[in-house]
Amino acid sequence: MPRVLIVDDQPDIRRLIRMTLEEEPFELQEAADGDEALAVVAAWRPDLILLDVMMPGRHDGLQVCASVRADPALAATRVVLLSARADGGDREAGRAAGADEYLTKPFSPLQLLETIDRLLPTA
Repeated sequence: MPRVLIVDDQPDIRRLIRMTLEEEPFELQEAADGDEALAVVAAWRPDLILLDVMMPGRHDGLQVCASVRADPALAATRVVLLSARADGGDREAGRAAGADEYLTKPFSPLQLLETIDRLLPTA
């Protein structure tokens, strides 16, 4: 069963994403900030990370994404950045950090599921 890590500093957004994914065949974990996300990634090795870009603390979503991409052991891990920022520069920063996809908030549950299906075709 694919492992999906949900990372967002807003509990309500984590809850909405979890509700969207609970009926799907995924193991789910959550993290509230970049530091917690990096710890969960190291210990749990998710197949996909749904990662908020703007988070408080030492590591924002772009930094977490870049750290995941820098680790050869995580080469197969897919990263979807989630952000309220939608301009071209923000999307380019996401690509530069190594994100597989960039979804702009608010996104629909269907859009999220289609993105995951594209990235984890065996799910």
